[in-house]
Parts: sequence; C-alpha cells; structure tokens
Amino acid sequence: QVQLVESGGASVQSGGSLRLSCAVSGYIYYASMAWFRQVPGKEREGVAAIDYDGKSLYSDAAKGRFTISQDNSQGNAKRSLQLQMNTLKPEDTAMYYCVADINPPSYDGTWYAFDELDAWGQGTQVTVSS
Repeated sequence: QVQLVESGGASVQSGGSLRLSCAVSGYIYYASMAWFRQVPGKEREGVAAIDYDGKSLYSDAAKGRFTISQDNSQGNAKRSLQLQMNTLKPEDTAMYYCVADINPPSYDGTWYAFDELDAWGQGTQVTVSS
C-alpha cells in the first residue's frame, strides 16, 4: 500500500518562504511525482512535477519562485519529494497535494498523467497573508 504524507504547510506573510515535504511509504519504483494545489471552488492545478531522472516542469505561477526536488537515496520504497516556495504571494494560498504517478498514463511532461488513479496525499495547507 502506497502512502504519501505532506508536511510543512503554514501561515506566512507575503514575501515569505516555505518548504513542503512529502514522505512516501511503499514502492512507487520510478514513478514521476508532482505537487498540485487546490482552492475551494476551483479545480486542482499542477504546480511542479519531476521525473525520476530529475527533469522538472513548473506552472507559470511557480516558475522562478518554486523549486521541486526529490530524494531517492533511500530506495524506491522511501522516496521523498520537496517543494521550496519563495516570494510567496496571497494567491499561493491553497491546499497543496503530493502525487505519485503510479498508474497509467505515464508522465509525459504534462499535468494530465496525474489523475485520480494515482497515489495522492491528504494535503497540507498554505496560507499567505498580505
């Protein structure tokens, strides 16, 4: 059973920084991973994604401010994912979710590979005040 647990969400002021983490338990092998976010009443949107080899994808909102990284050094059953968020803005306020692409379609450099069939965490709340 694959489980993803996010942490690091908090309330910060505009211009501040946060580092989100996602701990993975269970084998996800070489799955690509990503961070999504969602605001109540809106669709979930991709923020940043990374494949096993480290190639990353960012949304326009995240480019230049956020950095996605991963730690695969503990093996394929204990991978982790991070999201360093700098220069935070009020519009970054959302629930942030970690996802592992463990089911088809395989990640192809777009957000569409990450769907409800994949492994999602429960989310961590980020609130940015002006």
